[in-house]
Amino acid sequence: MTTFKTFSFVAISSFALAACGGGSNASRDAAWAVGSSTIYPFASAVAEEVAKGGVKAPKVEQNGSGAGIKLFCAGVGAAHPDIANASRRIKKSEYEDCQKNGVKDIAEIQVGLDGIAFAESKKGPGIALKPVDIYKALAANPFGKPNTAKTWKDVNPALPALPILVYGPPTTSGTRDALAELILAKGCDSDPAMKELKKSDEAAHKKICTEVREDGAFVDSGEEDNLIVQKLAENPNAIGVFGYSFLEENQDKLKGITIDGIEPTYASISDFSYPGARPLYIYVKIAHLNAVPGLKDFVAAWAKVWGVDQLLSKKGMVISPDDVRTKNAAIAANPVAMDASSLK
Repeated sequence: MTTFKTFSFVAISSFALAACGGGSNASRDAAWAVGSSTIYPFASAVAEEVAKGGVKAPKVEQNGSGAGIKLFCAGVGAAHPDIANASRRIKKSEYEDCQKNGVKDIAEIQVGLDGIAFAESKKGPGIALKPVDIYKALAANPFGKPNTAKTWKDVNPALPALPILVYGPPTTSGTRDALAELILAKGCDSDPAMKELKKSDEAAHKKICTEVREDGAFVDSGEEDNLIVQKLAENPNAIGVFGYSFLEENQDKLKGITIDGIEPTYASISDFSYPGARPLYIYVKIAHLNAVPGLKDFVAAWAKVWGVDQLLSKKGMVISPDDVRTKNAAIAANPVAMDASSLK
């Protein structure tokens, strides 16, 4: 038994000496998080808070939820991130990739809420949209037919005759996934035939309902949400799609666009009445916890600053309900492997 314990400790700890690249014996002396651009400012704030306590500041990178999870799931060791930040839940296929690559035990922690906000310049026309309007404007083949809409009026006669120009997230982004699932698919399923298609051919339904047009009406703006803010300031007739916190931070330049008559606000996201509301997560490699200096501190620190009127709230995060925070605070203090049975 003693031999096994000794071996286990060495096996867990020795990864810190694994090569970070090029076959070197360099080790990593700080936590490393990758992923969502929506979570990036919050994760950076937590990292700064941890550093105040004497721990070396964790490295936080923004490269999109999908890209971040791919890096996270690539393996265990110093060459691989400790945490994946995600503005949507990990997919079943991604979790299975983790398992194949030896990333066996993963802790899932819901750190807060956010919404995919649609916004325009303060000088914009004050457009009001419904999911079906957005779907008809942005889908590559709305209801199975090529998209020929040039203006918002083409989509809905009640809307202004302005060119459709939407700046939004790339395919690697969790915000893009949320746009597809929460808005585009909802607009698509307003047609009974599309609902029936989902039952008979889920792949065809996904393609028709969530594939975005590539003719310039939708502009992939990368993971830099602040770039979208700049674009909206330059063109009052354009629309931007990003995490709610970026709208809140730029209230002097932007205004939210209502969806189904509901404005993106802290309250409408908190109670999920706004159609684009979604949870935010971090995923943690349990195998790294005892090997990476400061990782435990970084993970535990989230629960210390995600309460009402605390650091993350002041940064624009929508705070989770009390019961959700209580449950996830326990996981942050003592990370345990997630139950993957409900993943899709």
